[in-house]
Amino acid sequence: MNIEHLKEHGIDIAVVSGEGVAISDAQSALDLAMTVKYETGAERIVIDKNMICGDFFILSTGLAGEILQKYINYHIKMAVYGDYSLYTSKPLKDFIYESNQGRDFFFVTTKEEAVQKLTET
Repeated sequence: MNIEHLKEHGIDIAVVSGEGVAISDAQSALDLAMTVKYETGAERIVIDKNMICGDFFILSTGLAGEILQKYINYHIKMAVYGDYSLYTSKPLKDFIYESNQGRDFFFVTTKEEAVQKLTET
């Protein structure tokens, strides 16, 4: 796993990349956030959706809600980038839409969009 530190308009953002899954449950999500905070000082994280386990995108598992709640409690903002066109679940599409209307968690197509979203909030 690689963590790249960006400073956009005075805001620290960490871009997490690499092979494999970095977030497989709520504890690994929290561990990632604390690692990023320790290594970069950033409380805003950009990550490829392929680094998040598939259960996150199955809302009935409760994993997405659990992770979002932890991140909100710890004042962590995250933008996940990737292709969401393969998902057909209406609840997931609604979840993505609602998240994108907020200020803490975003689902976008590109890494550049992710950085921009975290810079704007």
